[in-house]
Amino acid sequence: MNAARASLLALLLCWASVALALVAVPPLVGRVVDQTGTLTSGDIASLNQTIRSFEARKGSQIAVLVVPTTDGEAIEQFSLRVAEAWKIGRKKIDDGAVLVIAKNDRHLRIEVGYGLEGALTDVTTKRIIDEEITPKFKSGDFAGGVSAGLNKMIRIIDGEKLPEPEPPHWQHQTGLFDVDAMFNPFLLIPVFLFGGLMRTMLGRLVGAGVGGGVVMLIAWFLFGSLAAAIFAGLIAVFFVLFSDSIVSSSPGSSGSGGWSGGSSGGSWSGGSSSSSSSSDSGGGGGSFGGGGASGSW
Repeated sequence: MNAARASLLALLLCWASVALALVAVPPLVGRVVDQTGTLTSGDIASLNQTIRSFEARKGSQIAVLVVPTTDGEAIEQFSLRVAEAWKIGRKKIDDGAVLVIAKNDRHLRIEVGYGLEGALTDVTTKRIIDEEITPKFKSGDFAGGVSAGLNKMIRIIDGEKLPEPEPPHWQHQTGLFDVDAMFNPFLLIPVFLFGGLMRTMLGRLVGAGVGGGVVMLIAWFLFGSLAAAIFAGLIAVFFVLFSDSIVSSSPGSSGSGGWSGGSSGGSWSGGSSSSSSSSDSGGGGGSFGGGGASGSW
């Protein structure tokens, strides 16, 4: 029994020493993480822009990591640890890929998520490494190699049928949620009518609550955003509570309506840049199973 315990303890200590010796996975602070200073700031900005545009259009996620060395750990094991830690790709779609480069070891690998293994097969990723990336690495053009490999991966993933990316909420350009539309007379008139009915039947306060709740549910269905729905509901409550005062006090209320939509009174600056930066700082929950290929130069 004592011998068995001693053997188990020795095994655990061995595992612990191996784990402590492993190179730590760096944090995902962007879609391109270079710990070697090989890529210039302009290179990184250009690669990031390419990845961001692709991610917004297709939904799939790609990340690049350049480290000095894996310190003796196989590139396959290190890349899988990176992919599992970063969780690149959408959750349950698993459409992520990570290009990992160990510069001093002269090894690299493309790690592929479950959802892209039909497109970025082991054979395909091996060809990308051998034909697009390593020839440029051999000539010292690391930025060109990363860019060529990345563009080839994007073209292949573009041909794969994947779920559409979720449209960004609160983005003026999409037309899904426009604050100006909240003040459109064609939307306000039904609110006035419905709110007046609720106020007559239930009283001012209760009617405002019921009317606002119904409008919130409708807005949630139309815009797909809880925040937009709450905003619409609060506007509805306000109108139901005070619409009679607003109408009676507004100039021209006895005539042709005198309500202007405010289309030029302000614009909604959406989250296109903020969503890009936030998406850069984390993966989407994708899973990996060891698919992909490795190479050297």
